Amino acid sequence: MKKTLFLALLMLSSQMAEAKQVTVQTKNMTMVLNVDEGKQPQYVYFGAKLSDYDLAHLQAPRGGRMDAYPAYGMDCPAEAALAMRHADGSLATELVATGVEQQDGVTRIHLKDTVYPVTVDLCYKGYQDVDMIETWTEIRNGEAKPVTLTQFASCCLPIRRGNVWISSFYGSWGNEGILCEEPLTPGEKIIKNKDGVRNAHTSRGEVMFSLDGKGQENSGDVIGAAICYSGNYLLKVETDDSDYHYFFAGINPDNSEYHLRKGETFVTPKIALSFSKAGLSGVSRNFHKWGREYMLAHGNKERKVLLNSWEGVYFDINQQGMDQMMGDIASMGGELFVMDDGWFGDKYPRKTDNSSLGDWVVDRNKLPEGIEGLLRDAKKHGIKFGIWIEPEMANTVSELYEAHPDWIIKAPKREPVQGRGGTQVVLDMSNPKVQDYVFSIVDNLMTKYPEIDYIKWDANMSVMNHGSQYLTMNDQSHLYIEYHRGFQKTCQRIRAKYPDLTIQACASGGGRANWGVLPYFDEFWVSDNTDALQRIYMQWGTSYFFPAIAMAAHISATPNHTVQRTTSIKYRIDVAMSGRLGMEIQPKNMTDVEKEICREAIKEYKEVRPIVQLGDIFRLVSPYDKKGIASLMYVNEEKTKSVFFWWKTESFQNEHLPRVKMAGLDAKKMYKVHELNRIDRFPMDIEGKVFSGEYLMNNGLEMPRSNNPKWASMRSDWSSRVLYLEAE
Repeated sequence: MKKTLFLALLMLSSQMAEAKQVTVQTKNMTMVLNVDEGKQPQYVYFGAKLSDYDLAHLQAPRGGRMDAYPAYGMDCPAEAALAMRHADGSLATELVATGVEQQDGVTRIHLKDTVYPVTVDLCYKGYQDVDMIETWTEIRNGEAKPVTLTQFASCCLPIRRGNVWISSFYGSWGNEGILCEEPLTPGEKIIKNKDGVRNAHTSRGEVMFSLDGKGQENSGDVIGAAICYSGNYLLKVETDDSDYHYFFAGINPDNSEYHLRKGETFVTPKIALSFSKAGLSGVSRNFHKWGREYMLAHGNKERKVLLNSWEGVYFDINQQGMDQMMGDIASMGGELFVMDDGWFGDKYPRKTDNSSLGDWVVDRNKLPEGIEGLLRDAKKHGIKFGIWIEPEMANTVSELYEAHPDWIIKAPKREPVQGRGGTQVVLDMSNPKVQDYVFSIVDNLMTKYPEIDYIKWDANMSVMNHGSQYLTMNDQSHLYIEYHRGFQKTCQRIRAKYPDLTIQACASGGGRANWGVLPYFDEFWVSDNTDALQRIYMQWGTSYFFPAIAMAAHISATPNHTVQRTTSIKYRIDVAMSGRLGMEIQPKNMTDVEKEICREAIKEYKEVRPIVQLGDIFRLVSPYDKKGIASLMYVNEEKTKSVFFWWKTESFQNEHLPRVKMAGLDAKKMYKVHELNRIDRFPMDIEGKVFSGEYLMNNGLEMPRSNNPKWASMRSDWSSRVLYLEAE
């Protein structure tokens, strides 16, 4: 028995020695795969960075399936990353390694089927400076006839079972990015999107796995994963009778089987993977740095403070009103005014949401001096000008639809399902003519009015009926994929010609908060719900994967237009200031005191803007823990400056709120405290005082339970504090 065991171990050691060890490393993390030619590559390790010695003495995992990219057909009970119907009808695929190639920072593991001329490249790209690994697959058909892809995940990642928790995000219009934390249990956990146009309303394509139990913000081992794709996705965790959870991520294959022609390569979306020993916030910091440096348009350029017209006037656009709003935001220190929906339409003027989309010409009845007059007024006030468009959409009541009914998405032989206003339809972005048209909307505006600084790009409808008038009947299942290929091509053309233009991704609020969209956009609108209290929860969840610089957060009117809640102007400012600060209000309806408070807040925000927008996030107390408060802070890279946010989220008599310990500071540095946006009669007892970083992180500071404002009208249940810490 001992001799048999010894021989088995010797054979295993020999097999391990023959396999090529493929290592993908960043500054603080390591991924290891063993690649043995003629066999499926095997995951060996993913986690904290390993030393050369540990790399050479890794223990082989056991108790699970370590296949890097399992295919369907030769182990049918196991979940597969790839499944296809070969040209001869066979459903079985078996992929084995043929070699490894490293070029231009990308490691490619070459696979081929053992029978058919189908190849797959597993691609890995590590970023040394931001602790991120991107992975994707490239599937190529060498068969004489098309093969049909029915599953095509971007990756599979085994995660060792234990006390593993998953953090994911769900929601709806006006309630996006809500955090869900739960343990992984046997069975399946599915997170998916089927919207067709937007993919971040009801769920989001990002997850974190806390490996040491329920996730802690600033301690514990955590894996983060995000799909970089603008279309329908599927994230799945399969937990069976083995010792592992199996995480799959990729395009949602539902009603999207893909006919891969001879010689064609299907490239799956990238999955961004990160690991941190510093908890949930540690993974967030990795994603924020990677996003700002490599993904987000102009990711390291500070964003302007703006006023958007939507909640202020809705469709009631006119020359005089826009001039007034520009003057007001300029007087408060704003830098940009954005004219929202309602400015366009000739034959069909845009007065409500049931007409005119597609007819991107100025309504001269509303704006007799046109955009030229608006640009002139913006220059007069010393600010920049931006404009709203919804280029992927049309109304059936429009000149565009009358001329090109064949451009819309509709089911063959059926009437189109119509959306917002009872007349909205989606243009078919798989059609090159539609791509040219959508590009021309931006191109015409920017060619005629090069002074336009900002575009708000909206998308207010899902794919409600499946059908392309451009694709062949045989390829109708390609619609969801081809729509987003067309969208990406169009965005690439726009960015190639207008690299300096600022563009916001709005999609009925936060429907496009994803890393597939953001390489072409500077920011996204977090939610159409601007209520400060609910925004704390939405912005908290959103911050897991997206930096403050990308999150548009606006001060709006009360009672709030969505939930009718009344909060103080300070509370609204203090919440909005934790993202990209803006305003969503009619300033002429504000009191002089409110305007003065906003003026001072914008001035102070500009001072701390580099810290908030470009700094490291440390979430401290979660609103989801129901402790009566929420708190987070941003710290600059040098740890010399920090902005600390504290918001009350509940209000009870005899309440007991926790004292918040800070994080991310230099324990040896001394920090002077200054409160921002102060409305109280008297300063806090900590105002102007100096504390050590060690004391602030080990003890924290007491926050008064309520504000004691100079103005009785500003008393509110919802108190808040923002502190600016500066090293002496």
